[in-house]
Order: sequence, then C-alpha cells, then structure tokens
Amino acid sequence: MAKKVLFIDRDGTIIKETVDEQIDAFEKMIFYPKAFTFLGKIAKELDYELVMITNQDGLGTDVFPEDTFWPVHNFILKSFENEGVVFDKVFLDRTFPHENANTRKPGTGLLMEYFSEDYDLKNSFVIGDRLTDIELAKNLGSKG
Repeated sequence: MAKKVLFIDRDGTIIKETVDEQIDAFEKMIFYPKAFTFLGKIAKELDYELVMITNQDGLGTDVFPEDTFWPVHNFILKSFENEGVVFDKVFLDRTFPHENANTRKPGTGLLMEYFSEDYDLKNSFVIGDRLTDIELAKNLGSKG
C-alpha cells in the first residue's frame, strides 16, 4: 500500500515566523500553542509519514551562518521527538528567492523521491503558512 505524506513547513507553521524571517537564536524561537499536542496526535493516530520542508534563505552564507542555525533547528527536532513526533525526513532549501531554484518551495526538486508508486501523493497534504506551500501541494498533486 502506498504511503501518505504530511509535508510540514517549519517557520510560521510549528514555530512562529520572525520579522526578519530568520530563526537564528533561541530567544527568537517560539513554538505555536498546541503544536506538540496536535502533531503528537497526528503522529500517534494517523498513518502519515511526517516530512519537514523549509526554505532557509541563504543558509550557510554570511547573512545566515550555519553555526547560528543548527543549534536552534536541532532543538526544535529534539523537542518534537521527545513528544513522540519524529520527522521521517527533513528537507532544507538554502537558496535565496531570486535564484528561482527548483529545490525551493513551491518547487519539488528536493522531493523527487515522492513521485513514485511507493507514495500516495493524491491523499497527502502540505501544511504551511504561505501561498508557496499551497502551490507546493498543487505541484505535488496533493492537498494543502
């Protein structure tokens, strides 16, 4: 039986988006209320692979050094893992919007492995806070 996937955006969906759109410090990170409760319920009660997909503009460049990103990102993942929510995969796009990379949402370049008989994209979902997340759902043939 083909697997259903829940593609989940990170910033603006499970943690609050910041004005500068860069979560590079613990004091900037705020989990959305009930994010642990409801993602935990989804993980326990529903049959979806959980996949995080996030655009992180310029990650690894001078404007967004990796040494400020990874501690916060790993804390987010570990916090959810401690509550029974384990992401099967995490996809990070590091490009800037002006680069128009096919790996950047709403592009599907990072998600090509899901275009196979192993996955039921028609009954899968994308959850996010932007139009690009809905466009990603359309590009995957999923719901948003």
